[in-house]
Amino acid sequence: MNTRLKILVVDDEFFYRNILKDALKDRYDIIEGENGEDAITLAKARKPNLIIMDVEMPIKDGIDACRALKESPETRKIPIILFTSLSKKEDISRGLKVGADDYITKPMCLPEILARVGAHLRPKDYYSDLEPRDLILLLELAEHISAIRNPMTILHLIVDKMSDMVDNARCSIVSINDDGVPYVKASSDLEIHEEIMLELCNYPEIVKALDSKQPIIINDIKNDPLMDSVSAQIKGLNFNAIIVIPVIKKESVIGTFLLRMATPLSDGVTKRIHKLCQLVANLSANALETAILFERTQTSQEYFEEMSIRDGLTKLYNHQHFHDCLEKEFSRAGRYHTPLSLVFFDIDNFKRINDTYGHKHGDMVLSAIGKHTKSIARLSDVPARYGGEEFAIVLPNTTSEGALGMANRLGTLIREHTFECLNGENVTISSGTSTFTDNSVQSSDQLVQLADEAMYKAKALGKDRISQA
Repeated sequence: MNTRLKILVVDDEFFYRNILKDALKDRYDIIEGENGEDAITLAKARKPNLIIMDVEMPIKDGIDACRALKESPETRKIPIILFTSLSKKEDISRGLKVGADDYITKPMCLPEILARVGAHLRPKDYYSDLEPRDLILLLELAEHISAIRNPMTILHLIVDKMSDMVDNARCSIVSINDDGVPYVKASSDLEIHEEIMLELCNYPEIVKALDSKQPIIINDIKNDPLMDSVSAQIKGLNFNAIIVIPVIKKESVIGTFLLRMATPLSDGVTKRIHKLCQLVANLSANALETAILFERTQTSQEYFEEMSIRDGLTKLYNHQHFHDCLEKEFSRAGRYHTPLSLVFFDIDNFKRINDTYGHKHGDMVLSAIGKHTKSIARLSDVPARYGGEEFAIVLPNTTSEGALGMANRLGTLIREHTFECLNGENVTISSGTSTFTDNSVQSSDQLVQLADEAMYKAKALGKDRISQA
């Protein structure tokens, strides 16, 4: 019995039908049609699992055919991918409005088409290998991607999360520029905004992924023939397996990029890890495209939008953005039953600093403390200037012990810093922490109040210390 899925390809031009047929025939049964009427008739008669259809066709065009297919009870659930030239964006908009599920543009990028087709035809049990924590990760990433403005922050969040999901793994996102040169855009062992150019000769797995446009999995890097050319370099590594997922975006701003993960797991890259990497790579595709576009075409409007949520002196987030983020994180913590902590801190004797050295030097102190705060905050944290000499840090997925550790590190960092603007005088802070776990705190405002009260308790106890709510 033939269990292969069926794809209906509809285009009046044999050339494009043939391209799609050649690309898909090894995996799927292909049904061909030449116009919109064929699309409707063949869809009802043959019940394909997917329809790929051109917009511009004689007799009945793809938009009208799509509308008819989506209005019919027999065919409305069949996913439809429309394709048209990139210059005719109005066709894309009209197609999506009448019910098309996706679109691709000419000239065709076959690896991208295969990826889109695969996504629409995934079996119902595709996610069965994933663990509940994997699905939570995907939901969290999707939510972050929709909420965070800075695409580079998203990319670093992705590699950090993936590294945490697979113990001791090293995860990176590699971008191929217009000249074919690979750059590590984000890595779990790199600082944010740090990029490294790669020598492709040292990464045969990346070369093969680029050549084949397919995922590359190596479960024994010391003995796999593909890695023979770099056997000396990998001899001392503690990694056993590598997976490289290529994601191809045909728009000129991006080209190809890869999610690469090296793991010490003895059982190598399991189905679960493979699927998780593929899904995360797909999620990060648009973020990387946006990152590259942002780098090339950053406008003054985008710059001012970012600055509107920053404190001008410390470059930390401002009071309003702090509250917006805290409210979202509080809601997320309640939804996923994860801890959420706050650190509030205040500069000790700041009025005396202003009175003794002047407000200009006081501003220098604020700026320096802003840099220190930003330097130890994780990508998922929200460091903010709360007002005056008060600061706050939102710590998602952080216990009370984690908040205490953050406050301790920050206090030590500031205490040991030499403030040249104060003739070498030391500066200290008083900190308060509060933590939400399950229903321990009723609102984000209460969490703020508890941290604030704890901070003032620390000051009342003698300053330069931490108090926990």
